[in-house]
Amino acid sequence: MLGRAEKPGNEKIFSYASGTIERKRLLQEIEKIKKEGAQEVPVVIAGNIVTTDDVEEVRCPHNHELVLGRVHFADAEQLCAAIDVALETRLRWASFDAHERLDIFRKAADLLAEHDRFRHVAMTMMTLSKNPYEAEYDVVELVDFFRFNSYYAQMLYSQKLGQGADEINRLDWRPLEGFILAISPFNFYSLGGNLATTSALLGNVVIWKPATSAAVINYETMKLLMKAGLPNGVINFVPFRRKDVHILLKHPEFTGLHFTGSYDTLTDLWGEIGGSLKMYRNFPRIVGETGGKGFIFVHGSADLRSVAMSLIRGGFESQGQKCSAASRAYIPKSLWAPLKALLQQELQKLSCGPVDDFKNFMGAVIDKEAFNKIIAFIEYAKSYPDYEIVCGGTYDSLKGWFVSPTVISTKNPEGKLMNEEIFGPVVTVYVYNDEKFEETLRLCNATSPYGLTGSFFGTDRDAIREAKRILRYSAGNFYINDKPTGSLVGRQPFGGARHSGTNDKTGFWLSLIRWLSPRTIKENTVLVDGWTRSFLEGGQGRKTR
Repeated sequence: MLGRAEKPGNEKIFSYASGTIERKRLLQEIEKIKKEGAQEVPVVIAGNIVTTDDVEEVRCPHNHELVLGRVHFADAEQLCAAIDVALETRLRWASFDAHERLDIFRKAADLLAEHDRFRHVAMTMMTLSKNPYEAEYDVVELVDFFRFNSYYAQMLYSQKLGQGADEINRLDWRPLEGFILAISPFNFYSLGGNLATTSALLGNVVIWKPATSAAVINYETMKLLMKAGLPNGVINFVPFRRKDVHILLKHPEFTGLHFTGSYDTLTDLWGEIGGSLKMYRNFPRIVGETGGKGFIFVHGSADLRSVAMSLIRGGFESQGQKCSAASRAYIPKSLWAPLKALLQQELQKLSCGPVDDFKNFMGAVIDKEAFNKIIAFIEYAKSYPDYEIVCGGTYDSLKGWFVSPTVISTKNPEGKLMNEEIFGPVVTVYVYNDEKFEETLRLCNATSPYGLTGSFFGTDRDAIREAKRILRYSAGNFYINDKPTGSLVGRQPFGGARHSGTNDKTGFWLSLIRWLSPRTIKENTVLVDGWTRSFLEGGQGRKTR
């Protein structure tokens, strides 16, 4: 029996300030990675390392010349083998005592926090071009996912049903029947590990498809799990081409999709699943997080400097490559002139370059495709009179995929840059008349199809209440006087609705129950000696149900 677990705290985040031992160790790991050369990123099926003939290089975003890895892609035969292995492993893994499973992930958390931390932070910096703080935050988040998900699983397992006088009632928290496909994104190291393990720690088996650009660091997570004692075949690490996804989605034992990525990709996958419903043994579970168009809405009572600093952090950390990033802002006319001046002053100080140079706040965007998409938005703004470049608007691809932090003002609150996801360091500002506060709140709510994150800045309590009311469905994570990024596991469960996803709240017990299929067991403790009921004349039946 599992006892009641103590709720964990969030892992401490290192500052990497000058003179600290962690800064020294991180710099050593970065130099080590540079000298190691390209890492082979294989397919891992049942713990076996498989290399293939279909290989793609992964290069450092801020230094094109540095090849970090060679990713091997599975073919149709290897994908079928991964399915077979997962299904063969399923019953054995599901039969483990819950504490045996959870202890493996708690062990992984300890290894990551205490032994492998600097390696993973350094690799996250080099593969995703995150600065030391953002990379540390990303790695520590996976530590928290492992610990909090294990805690919430133990909490669920401890739930009790009501008991009658003549019966014993139990809950059997069964894992799903079949295999789960986890598809993880490039922009967060932690999401790769979380998407692959949330269902696995509950007794499910998983085929994990990492994003190619994050496969090098995700393979480090796979090795960590194996080192922590994860049995072979529970999670199979299988990079594969998008064209082959039908092999998994058309298998009768496919039972769930755990996805983070673009809205278009999720809707395509959902359509494929919907078209195959009659061939599945069970209706598949779909947990998906897609894009966002995070907003910052400012009231005239807001603190000016707090707004400016939050726009900079929320819009430009990780180069704006967060689905939660601040991408649009609504500023009252009374505050715009001083806010504009402050942003221009501060952004001149912000440096953009290789993240292994700790003087740089921003790194590069992930690859050429992302770079071209972002600069297309910037060039669009330059070509239309409704837009004005307030800060930035420059870019350079000579050595890395660098886009400067860009602030654009617009006269059209429903235009392209206020509506579409950019996924880069571009914040578009609409200046509204102060007296049109409520009208502009409704505009903010209706403009974008997404509903992931948003912030409201102001000290007027009536204004805060009105913003919470009108913007209730505009953001699954809503922040008051804070940037719309940086949710913490166990404190701000993450997820949004509308076109942003299924809002199952990653890192909370709500996300865990999607990967369980509970069975109710009733055991009768009194023999039934008749079929009649008391309302019948002369009825002698003892049981009433």
